[in-house]
Amino acid sequence: MEILQKIYDMTAFGELIETPATLLMLLLAMVLLYLGIQKKYEPLLLVPIAFGVLLANFPGGGMDVVASTPENNIMHLTLIEIAKDYGIMNMLYYSLIKTGLLPPLIFLGVGALTDFGPMLRNLRLAFFGAAAQIGIFTVLISALFLGFTIQEAGALGIIGGADGPTAIYTAIVLAPHLLGPIAIAAYSYMALVPVIIPLIVRLTVSEKELKINMKEEERKFPNKVKIKNLRTVKIIFPIVLATIVSLLVPTSVPLVGMLLFGNLVKEIGTDTNRLFTAASETIMNTATIFLGLCVGATMTAQTFLNSETLLIVVGGFVAFAISILGGIMAVKCYNLFSKKKINPLIGATGLSAVPMASRVANEIALRHDPKNHILQYAMSSNISGVIGSAVAAGVLIAFLS
Repeated sequence: MEILQKIYDMTAFGELIETPATLLMLLLAMVLLYLGIQKKYEPLLLVPIAFGVLLANFPGGGMDVVASTPENNIMHLTLIEIAKDYGIMNMLYYSLIKTGLLPPLIFLGVGALTDFGPMLRNLRLAFFGAAAQIGIFTVLISALFLGFTIQEAGALGIIGGADGPTAIYTAIVLAPHLLGPIAIAAYSYMALVPVIIPLIVRLTVSEKELKINMKEEERKFPNKVKIKNLRTVKIIFPIVLATIVSLLVPTSVPLVGMLLFGNLVKEIGTDTNRLFTAASETIMNTATIFLGLCVGATMTAQTFLNSETLLIVVGGFVAFAISILGGIMAVKCYNLFSKKKINPLIGATGLSAVPMASRVANEIALRHDPKNHILQYAMSSNISGVIGSAVAAGVLIAFLS
């Protein structure tokens, strides 16, 4: 009996029975794994996050992230001391996440995989990516009335930018204790872009507007300025934009700067092909794995199962919806004063969810007119949304941190 008791004490069953809330977190992890594996909702990040939740909530495993407090000031320990006293996951979290290292590395890879060509060919459409950021600031103000601090409200609002790494980076700086729920909300709604965009479009855009053919508008009202050497422009663009952003919003440089550097090594071509391969594959994939696992490890029953988390999930959806609505309304206002009309679906892609938002908008347009291919136009707004959300994050960090 003594041996059997020792075997039972060795297992996690006793602690699971004593803390039933942990079972809910394990169930949540299984649901997230199902969504990532079976439903293919952002699997590259949802699967590592879900598995991190799973590891963190097994009692006795020591894989949960412990918050640094005045009583246990983990931030002042060396990495070896953190690993020894709090486990390997805390060492990874405090060295890779708390320092804000991984989100910029992911932005490096995103930049290497992004083609700014569609945006440069249709610069006027890029402004709708800026208009879509209205959801960030609307939810920020709303969150203050619900009792969140100004820093928490800023971290919550950034979900409206529909950019996971940006949301995580902002949460790390402004409200690290909300990192888990903010990351889950951001990536969940990014995965639901094929559901949310059609819903908002159905409620706000008429069938006549959905049939606006962008190519026909181009033929009727051709652009006066033509780019003669697009490759040269695509090389100069990230250098010039990085300089402008660095001067105007320095706090956004870790994200925007790495995004534009990744894009630069892509556009240079064969001379920097090894850098492009490393940025878009090795570095990005490694950063994604550790980011997902560490974020998931912050989501224990004590930190996640509360009313604040529910408000974050609801607030994230509102921010997302308002951002889509803001882009659509900006196009509608533009059409009131311009002969050259723009399909409101272009405004709906002002989110940072590249290229999913553009594909969804293109599919909606084709359903109403099989000849109305708007993908390249939607990408212009979509790509500018990536830059816009990162700049918005820099503005929030500058004012609120």
